[in-house]
Amino acid sequence: MTTPEERIAELLRALPAPPVGWAEAAKELPFVRRELDTILERIERDERFRERAVADLEAMLRAEGVEPTPVVVAHLRRRLEP
Repeated sequence: MTTPEERIAELLRALPAPPVGWAEAAKELPFVRRELDTILERIERDERFRERAVADLEAMLRAEGVEPTPVVVAHLRRRLEP
């Protein structure tokens, strides 16, 4: 008789491998989160930095070495809203 855990393992093995891009994104996620948290902290405490972010978020991100992907930009814009 198969245990629920063994059945779950069987089902997981039957799934196709995730696209390479997904795996790479998952590996980078913790780093990106830390980067965004650092940027948000600077925005909160540094008025000039906040002004740069509000004026041209994408350029500010590039200057900080962060790729301004649509997801990153949308996340930060939501956080910048009053």
